Amino acid sequence: MALAAMLAGCSTTVHLEPAADANDPACANVSVLLPETVGDLDRVWTDAQATGAWGEPTVVLRCGVDPPAPSALVCTTLGGVDWLVLEQEEQRQRLVTYGRDPAIEVNIRRGEQVDFQSIVDTLSKSIQSGLAPATARCTDRVEFPAS
Repeated sequence: MALAAMLAGCSTTVHLEPAADANDPACANVSVLLPETVGDLDRVWTDAQATGAWGEPTVVLRCGVDPPAPSALVCTTLGGVDWLVLEQEEQRQRLVTYGRDPAIEVNIRRGEQVDFQSIVDTLSKSIQSGLAPATARCTDRVEFPAS
């Protein structure tokens, strides 16, 4: 018991801001399904409801973001879940589930040696059973853009 307490004292917790609808019951369903690893990145603990992080964190997931409206952005299906690929930013690539309410946002830090497609595919397959049913789908699916 003492060893567990000592080990727990060594772990770090990542500070994140929860999404506006993080208290939606569907987010609780997703939270319990988050994988321990994505790619070769181990899960790190967060201090915000309905979030997950892996790496230092290299990958951050937040459930309860606003569902996106139909868009001309790239829409792709990975792990059975439709994702809008948001405009690439200098430091990160963001994706948000399409056709799900509440929506889930994934941020992947750029400049890391990570396989974007594999990470999102792993997350999708892990959380799919906890997601709210899809109310819309990608109409023009495209291959995930190269990182």
